[in-house]
Amino acid sequence: MVSKTEETQLNTLENQVDNGGGGAWEYLCLVRKLKVRRSEKVLKYGLSILNDPKKRSALGPEEWTLYEQVAIAAMDCQCLDFAKDCIKVLHKKFPESKRVGRLDCMLLEAKGSWAEAEKAYSSLLEDNPLDQAIHKRRVAMAKAQGNISVAIEWLNKYLEIFMADHDAWRELADIYLSLQMYFTHSAD
Repeated sequence: MVSKTEETQLNTLENQVDNGGGGAWEYLCLVRKLKVRRSEKVLKYGLSILNDPKKRSALGPEEWTLYEQVAIAAMDCQCLDFAKDCIKVLHKKFPESKRVGRLDCMLLEAKGSWAEAEKAYSSLLEDNPLDQAIHKRRVAMAKAQGNISVAIEWLNKYLEIFMADHDAWRELADIYLSLQMYFTHSAD
C-alpha cells in the first residue's frame, strides 16, 4: 500500500515531468518501487527515454529494466506493437530468459490469445514449478476471462505451494465473498 507521503511524492514528480521539468527516470523508478500502475505515463515517459540514444545509454544496465517496464505499460494501454518491440529487444539481449518468456505470455494475454498464453505459461511452469509470478498470471488470466471457478482452482493450487502469501489468501476470500459463498463448519 502506498503511503500518503509516497503518493504526494509520485504526483509531484509526475507534474514536474508533465510540465517539462525533467525527472522522468526518477518518476519511472518510483513507480516501480511503489509497485503502482500508471501505464499511460510510464509508456509516455519510458518511450521518451528509450527513443533518445543518449538518455538510454546513460541508464547502463537499468536500460533492460526500463524495456520491461515499458513493455508491460504498453500492454496495459493496448499498444501491442510497442510492447512487441520492447520484448524483441529483450529477447535479443537475453535469448534464454524465462522472465522475457513471461512477457511473451503476457503479450499473448493482451492479444486475447488465452489458449496460447495458457499453453506457454504451462510450459514455463514445467521448467520452474515454483515461479510465483506465472502462477499469479494464470489466476489473473482466468479472472480476466470471467472464469472464476478456474481462478479459484489455480489460487488453491498456488496456496498449496505458497501458503504464506497473505495477498493470495485475501484474493481467494474476496472471490468467495463476491460469489456470496459462505461455508459452514459442522462440529465433529
